[in-house]
Amino acid sequence: MDDLGWLDLACDLAKLCPPSGTAFSVGAVVVGPDGREVARGFSREHDPHDHAEEAALAKTRGGLAGATVYSSLEPCGHRASRPRPCAELIIASGARRVVFAWREPQLFAAGTGAELLEAAGVEVVELPGLAGRAREPNAHLLS
Repeated sequence: MDDLGWLDLACDLAKLCPPSGTAFSVGAVVVGPDGREVARGFSREHDPHDHAEEAALAKTRGGLAGATVYSSLEPCGHRASRPRPCAELIIASGARRVVFAWREPQLFAAGTGAELLEAAGVEVVELPGLAGRAREPNAHLLS
């Protein structure tokens, strides 16, 4: 699969999120450098405070050098519910590339994840053509 296909899957996963009035519904897929899926996750998958990238990364055994993280929403650069935002978890995982569809709106926190990732040398790719799909499970937050 290519970037659009993996990101499309991440957008599908966001639809599995239990609804929330205080957090975005997000899907994430981790793909190894060999192009195979390593893990997937979605917001609130096991805990009301789980973020999608966090849930997916928790299913890996580390060693993600060269991996790509696909997320329907820009990984968070700040969060109140956990000590480390998703951007920091991705950097620590060894993943070297992040592809997302929708830049985080300043609804709950400042969207600084892309900047943190880039500052750490992680390649960041935004594919806004899928932003509408990423917004769909979050429409109740945006009205």
